[in-house]
Amino acid sequence: MIRIAITGAGGRISSKIIKTILKQDDMEVVAAIGAPNTPFEGKDVGEVIGVGNIGVPVNGAEKLAEVLKEKKPDALVDFTIADSAVNTIKTAAKCGVNVVVGTTGFSDEEMALIKESIEKNKIKAIIAPNMAVGMNVFFKIIKDLAKILNDYDIEIIEVHHKHKADAPSGTAVRAYEIIADELGRSKDKVCVYGRQGIVGTRKEGEIGMHAVRGGDIVGDHTVLFAGEGERIEIVHRAHSRQAFVTGLIKAVRFISKAPEGKISDMGDVLNIN
Repeated sequence: MIRIAITGAGGRISSKIIKTILKQDDMEVVAAIGAPNTPFEGKDVGEVIGVGNIGVPVNGAEKLAEVLKEKKPDALVDFTIADSAVNTIKTAAKCGVNVVVGTTGFSDEEMALIKESIEKNKIKAIIAPNMAVGMNVFFKIIKDLAKILNDYDIEIIEVHHKHKADAPSGTAVRAYEIIADELGRSKDKVCVYGRQGIVGTRKEGEIGMHAVRGGDIVGDHTVLFAGEGERIEIVHRAHSRQAFVTGLIKAVRFISKAPEGKISDMGDVLNIN
Protein backbone atom coordinates (compact mmCIF):
# COMPACT_ATOMS: atom_id res chain seq x y z
CA MET A 1 0.00 0.00 0.00
CA ILE A 2 1.35 3.43 -0.98
CA ARG A 3 0.99 5.82 1.95
CA ILE A 4 0.33 9.42 0.86
CA ALA A 5 0.36 12.81 2.57
CA ILE A 6 -1.59 15.61 0.85
CA THR A 7 -1.05 19.35 1.21
CA GLY A 8 -3.64 22.03 0.45
CA ALA A 9 -6.29 20.06 2.34
CA GLY A 10 -9.76 21.46 1.61
CA GLY A 11 -8.75 23.03 -1.72
CA ARG A 12 -10.38 22.13 -5.04
CA ILE A 13 -7.55 20.14 -6.59
CA SER A 14 -6.51 18.49 -3.31
CA SER A 15 -10.10 17.39 -2.77
CA LYS A 16 -10.13 15.74 -6.20
CA ILE A 17 -6.82 14.05 -5.44
CA ILE A 18 -8.07 12.61 -2.15
CA LYS A 19 -11.33 11.38 -3.70
CA THR A 20 -9.37 9.67 -6.48
CA ILE A 21 -6.87 8.07 -4.09
CA LEU A 22 -9.75 6.65 -2.07
CA LYS A 23 -10.82 4.73 -5.20
CA GLN A 24 -7.40 3.10 -5.65
CA ASP A 25 -6.71 -0.39 -4.31
CA ASP A 26 -3.00 0.27 -3.74
CA MET A 27 -3.06 3.72 -2.10
CA GLU A 28 -4.19 5.36 1.11
CA VAL A 29 -4.22 8.89 2.49
CA VAL A 30 -2.37 8.97 5.82
CA ALA A 31 -1.98 12.72 6.34
CA ALA A 32 -3.75 15.90 5.25
CA ILE A 33 -1.99 19.25 5.59
CA GLY A 34 -3.84 22.54 5.33
CA ALA A 35 -2.69 26.14 5.38
CA PRO A 36 -0.94 27.46 8.49
CA ASN A 37 -3.50 27.71 11.32
CA THR A 38 -6.16 26.27 9.03
CA PRO A 39 -9.78 26.57 10.18
CA PHE A 40 -10.09 22.85 9.39
CA GLU A 41 -7.56 21.93 12.11
CA GLY A 42 -8.52 18.62 13.71
CA LYS A 43 -11.47 17.96 11.41
CA ASP A 44 -11.51 14.75 9.42
CA VAL A 45 -10.44 15.56 5.86
CA GLY A 46 -13.08 13.21 4.49
CA GLU A 47 -15.77 15.24 6.23
CA VAL A 48 -14.19 18.47 4.94
CA ILE A 49 -14.38 17.32 1.29
CA GLY A 50 -17.79 15.70 1.63
CA VAL A 51 -17.02 11.98 1.46
CA GLY A 52 -17.49 11.08 5.10
CA ASN A 53 -15.04 10.16 7.84
CA ILE A 54 -11.83 8.48 6.62
CA GLY A 55 -9.88 8.71 9.86
CA VAL A 56 -7.40 11.37 8.73
CA PRO A 57 -7.45 14.72 10.60
CA VAL A 58 -6.35 17.95 8.96
CA ASN A 59 -3.22 19.56 10.41
CA GLY A 60 -1.88 23.05 9.75
CA ALA A 61 1.30 23.48 7.71
CA GLU A 62 3.17 24.57 10.85
CA LYS A 63 2.93 20.92 11.99
CA LEU A 64 4.20 19.43 8.70
CA ALA A 65 7.51 18.06 10.00
CA GLU A 66 5.82 16.59 13.07
CA VAL A 67 3.13 14.87 10.98
CA LEU A 68 5.59 13.48 8.42
CA LYS A 69 7.79 12.01 11.14
CA GLU A 70 4.78 10.39 12.80
CA LYS A 71 2.96 9.07 9.72
CA LYS A 72 6.02 8.22 7.58
CA PRO A 73 4.28 8.49 4.18
CA ASP A 74 5.84 7.02 1.04
CA ALA A 75 5.17 10.28 -0.79
CA LEU A 76 3.94 13.81 -0.18
CA VAL A 77 1.73 15.31 -2.89
CA ASP A 78 1.72 19.09 -3.35
CA PHE A 79 -0.60 21.07 -5.64
CA THR A 80 -0.57 24.45 -3.89
CA ILE A 81 1.28 27.71 -4.60
CA ALA A 82 4.98 28.25 -5.18
CA ASP A 83 5.83 30.19 -2.01
CA SER A 84 4.43 27.58 0.34
CA ALA A 85 5.47 24.61 -1.81
CA VAL A 86 9.17 25.52 -1.54
CA ASN A 87 9.06 25.22 2.25
CA THR A 88 6.92 22.09 2.03
CA ILE A 89 9.41 20.36 -0.27
CA LYS A 90 12.38 21.38 1.87
CA THR A 91 10.66 20.07 5.01
CA ALA A 92 9.68 16.80 3.33
CA ALA A 93 13.25 16.36 2.09
CA LYS A 94 14.67 16.86 5.59
CA CYS A 95 12.20 14.24 6.85
CA GLY A 96 13.27 11.81 4.11
CA VAL A 97 9.86 11.85 2.40
CA ASN A 98 9.63 11.60 -1.39
CA VAL A 99 7.61 14.31 -3.17
CA VAL A 100 5.25 14.50 -6.15
CA VAL A 101 4.69 18.15 -7.05
CA GLY A 102 2.31 19.71 -9.56
CA THR A 103 2.62 23.25 -8.22
CA THR A 104 3.60 25.91 -10.78
CA GLY A 105 5.11 29.41 -10.71
CA PHE A 106 8.50 28.61 -9.16
CA SER A 107 11.20 31.20 -9.81
CA ASP A 108 14.69 30.11 -10.89
CA GLU A 109 15.91 30.84 -7.37
CA GLU A 110 13.15 28.74 -5.80
CA MET A 111 13.88 25.84 -8.16
CA ALA A 112 17.55 26.04 -7.22
CA LEU A 113 16.63 25.75 -3.52
CA ILE A 114 14.32 22.82 -4.25
CA LYS A 115 16.95 21.01 -6.31
CA GLU A 116 19.59 21.56 -3.63
CA SER A 117 17.32 20.17 -0.91
CA ILE A 118 16.39 17.09 -2.96
CA GLU A 119 20.01 16.35 -3.83
CA LYS A 120 21.29 16.93 -0.30
CA ASN A 121 18.70 14.69 1.33
CA LYS A 122 18.70 12.09 -1.47
CA ILE A 123 14.93 11.85 -1.73
CA LYS A 124 13.02 10.88 -4.86
CA ALA A 125 11.06 13.65 -6.57
CA ILE A 126 8.70 14.14 -9.47
CA ILE A 127 8.03 17.78 -10.30
CA ALA A 128 5.94 18.66 -13.34
CA PRO A 129 4.11 21.87 -14.29
CA ASN A 130 1.34 19.76 -15.81
CA MET A 131 0.69 16.12 -14.93
CA ALA A 132 -2.02 15.44 -17.50
CA VAL A 133 -0.94 12.52 -19.68
CA GLY A 134 -2.09 14.22 -22.88
CA MET A 135 -0.19 17.37 -22.00
CA ASN A 136 3.03 15.47 -21.69
CA VAL A 137 2.44 13.82 -25.06
CA PHE A 138 1.92 17.42 -26.29
CA PHE A 139 5.38 18.30 -24.92
CA LYS A 140 6.89 15.38 -26.84
CA ILE A 141 5.16 16.42 -30.07
CA ILE A 142 6.29 20.07 -29.93
CA LYS A 143 9.85 18.98 -29.17
CA ASP A 144 9.90 16.80 -32.27
CA LEU A 145 8.21 19.47 -34.41
CA ALA A 146 10.62 22.19 -33.29
CA LYS A 147 13.47 20.07 -34.62
CA ILE A 148 11.74 19.61 -37.99
CA LEU A 149 10.23 23.11 -38.36
CA ASN A 150 13.26 24.97 -37.04
CA ASP A 151 12.82 27.89 -39.48
CA TYR A 152 9.13 28.48 -38.74
CA ASP A 153 7.80 31.31 -36.55
CA ILE A 154 6.64 29.96 -33.20
CA GLU A 155 3.99 31.40 -30.87
CA ILE A 156 2.65 29.97 -27.60
CA ILE A 157 -0.86 30.85 -26.41
CA GLU A 158 -2.30 29.75 -23.06
CA VAL A 159 -5.83 30.32 -21.75
CA HIS A 160 -6.95 29.84 -18.14
CA HIS A 161 -9.72 30.77 -15.71
CA LYS A 162 -9.89 34.25 -14.26
CA HIS A 163 -8.71 33.14 -10.81
CA LYS A 164 -5.28 31.90 -11.93
CA ALA A 165 -2.65 34.03 -10.20
CA ASP A 166 0.50 33.38 -12.25
CA ALA A 167 1.14 34.18 -15.91
CA PRO A 168 2.24 32.75 -18.17
CA SER A 169 1.25 29.32 -16.92
CA GLY A 170 3.92 26.91 -15.79
CA THR A 171 2.84 24.64 -18.64
CA ALA A 172 3.38 27.37 -21.23
CA VAL A 173 6.78 28.18 -19.73
CA ARG A 174 7.72 24.51 -19.95
CA ALA A 175 6.62 24.41 -23.60
CA TYR A 176 8.81 27.45 -24.26
CA GLU A 177 11.80 25.89 -22.53
CA ILE A 178 11.44 22.67 -24.54
CA ILE A 179 11.30 24.55 -27.83
CA ALA A 180 14.12 26.98 -27.01
CA ASP A 181 16.36 24.12 -25.86
CA GLU A 182 15.62 22.08 -28.96
CA LEU A 183 16.44 25.04 -31.21
CA GLY A 184 19.53 26.05 -29.24
CA ARG A 185 18.16 29.50 -28.50
CA SER A 186 18.88 31.48 -25.33
CA LYS A 187 15.85 31.16 -23.05
CA ASP A 188 16.64 34.55 -21.53
CA LYS A 189 16.66 36.44 -24.81
CA VAL A 190 14.19 35.13 -27.39
CA CYS A 191 10.85 35.19 -25.56
CA VAL A 192 8.43 38.05 -26.36
CA TYR A 193 5.60 38.39 -23.83
CA GLY A 194 2.68 39.78 -25.82
CA ARG A 195 2.93 42.75 -28.16
CA GLN A 196 1.62 46.30 -27.95
CA GLY A 197 2.07 49.44 -30.01
CA ILE A 198 4.43 49.86 -32.94
CA VAL A 199 6.68 46.89 -32.30
CA GLY A 200 8.05 46.57 -35.82
CA THR A 201 8.31 43.38 -37.82
CA ARG A 202 8.74 40.04 -36.12
CA LYS A 203 12.38 39.39 -35.27
CA GLU A 204 13.99 36.23 -36.51
CA GLY A 205 14.26 33.55 -33.84
CA GLU A 206 11.87 35.10 -31.32
CA ILE A 207 9.20 32.98 -29.64
CA GLY A 208 5.95 34.67 -28.70
CA MET A 209 4.19 34.01 -25.39
CA HIS A 210 0.60 35.06 -24.74
CA ALA A 211 -1.61 34.60 -21.66
CA VAL A 212 -5.40 34.90 -21.72
CA ARG A 213 -7.61 34.87 -18.60
CA GLY A 214 -11.36 34.52 -18.32
CA GLY A 215 -14.32 32.60 -16.98
CA ASP A 216 -13.82 29.07 -15.69
CA ILE A 217 -11.52 27.73 -18.43
CA VAL A 218 -9.51 24.86 -16.94
CA GLY A 219 -6.57 25.22 -19.30
CA ASP A 220 -5.92 25.47 -23.05
CA HIS A 221 -2.44 25.50 -24.59
CA THR A 222 -1.57 26.08 -28.24
CA VAL A 223 1.80 26.11 -29.97
CA LEU A 224 1.64 27.68 -33.42
CA PHE A 225 4.30 26.90 -36.03
CA ALA A 226 3.83 29.38 -38.90
CA GLY A 227 5.70 29.05 -42.19
CA GLU A 228 5.34 30.52 -45.65
CA GLY A 229 1.91 29.53 -46.98
CA GLU A 230 1.00 27.18 -44.12
CA ARG A 231 0.84 26.70 -40.38
CA ILE A 232 0.55 23.87 -37.88
CA GLU A 233 -1.20 24.31 -34.54
CA ILE A 234 -0.75 21.81 -31.73
CA VAL A 235 -3.51 22.19 -29.15
CA HIS A 236 -4.20 20.62 -25.77
CA ARG A 237 -7.41 21.37 -23.88
CA ALA A 238 -8.06 20.22 -20.34
CA HIS A 239 -11.79 19.63 -19.92
CA SER A 240 -11.49 18.96 -16.20
CA ARG A 241 -8.89 19.08 -13.45
CA GLN A 242 -9.36 15.35 -13.23
CA ALA A 243 -6.87 15.09 -16.13
CA PHE A 244 -4.13 16.39 -13.80
CA VAL A 245 -5.19 13.98 -11.04
CA THR A 246 -5.17 10.97 -13.35
CA GLY A 247 -1.58 11.77 -14.32
CA LEU A 248 -0.70 12.33 -10.68
CA ILE A 249 -1.83 8.81 -9.79
CA LYS A 250 0.61 7.45 -12.40
CA ALA A 251 3.37 9.62 -10.90
CA VAL A 252 2.69 8.38 -7.37
CA ARG A 253 2.94 4.78 -8.56
CA PHE A 254 6.23 5.59 -10.32
CA ILE A 255 7.92 7.44 -7.46
CA SER A 256 9.46 4.31 -5.91
CA LYS A 257 11.28 3.68 -9.22
CA ALA A 258 12.62 7.24 -9.52
CA PRO A 259 16.33 7.91 -8.89
CA GLU A 260 17.36 9.34 -5.52
CA GLY A 261 18.53 12.94 -5.31
CA LYS A 262 17.20 13.85 -8.74
CA ILE A 263 14.12 15.62 -10.06
CA SER A 264 12.16 13.42 -12.47
CA ASP A 265 9.25 14.63 -14.60
CA MET A 266 6.18 13.17 -16.30
CA GLY A 267 8.25 12.27 -19.34
CA ASP A 268 10.10 9.86 -17.06
CA VAL A 269 6.84 8.54 -15.65
CA LEU A 270 5.41 7.91 -19.13
CA ASN A 271 8.77 6.83 -20.62
CA ILE A 272 8.56 9.35 -23.46
CA ASN A 273 11.60 11.56 -22.78
